[in-house]
Amino acid sequence: MIFIDNIDTLVNGSVSIHHVKFILTLSLQIPALILSFLIFLFFITNQVHLRKLQNQALLVLFIINFIQLSSNISLLVHFLHLNRISPATGTYCKFWVYLESTLDASNAFLAAVISIQRHTLVFQPNILRIRLKRYIFYYSPLCFAFCYPAIFYLGAVVFYHCDDSQWNFELNMCGDTICYLSNNQVLATYDWIVNTALPIVVIIFANATLVIRVIEQKHRRQQTISWSKQRRMTLQLLSISSLYLVTWIPSIVSGLMQQ
Repeated sequence: MIFIDNIDTLVNGSVSIHHVKFILTLSLQIPALILSFLIFLFFITNQVHLRKLQNQALLVLFIINFIQLSSNISLLVHFLHLNRISPATGTYCKFWVYLESTLDASNAFLAAVISIQRHTLVFQPNILRIRLKRYIFYYSPLCFAFCYPAIFYLGAVVFYHCDDSQWNFELNMCGDTICYLSNNQVLATYDWIVNTALPIVVIIFANATLVIRVIEQKHRRQQTISWSKQRRMTLQLLSISSLYLVTWIPSIVSGLMQQ
């Protein structure tokens, strides 16, 4: 009887925690969606801002985040509301893991690409005025940033053979169990290094060197560059990148400790 009572206590505690998480997540998701629609409305009614290349890249990043907010977070809210996975199928679990992995990697790669491109926008903007170079050095990397993760995880998650018994339909994202992480060490290591660690390292390095270059150039050519504009562009990038670093650095440190 004591054992059964303990189980009931754990179950009730889990339900209570999920209920709190459900309310908290939903209370954050709804205003975030409202703000997202307002931002979309702003760009629709003020399309002149989209002529600036730096805003185009930020819009792409914003769209990816909006997809994550409206789809991936909605799946989490659905799970927290029911306190279980529904529908409890391997296909649903694979879809959720694929969506989560693809959007996370796309966000990281986009932030890394934008961090690198900001150097060109600040110091050599004339290069991107040539259409061919603009497509090669600006639009192509942005396209790669979300196409590559979608293709990689399509093979690594969706088409990778898995035993459906691995899924735990009582846990968030079906237990976040990805077959290749345990069955294929080479692929798992590649995923961690290339899709997780590399973008964060690039973000840190690109932002650090950008600040250094801005400071150096300010002292050298203070009269020939509009530093108020460059400062805004730099601070804009730093504020966005900081959010990704705060989110991902703990994961990187944890991964290093497990190697």
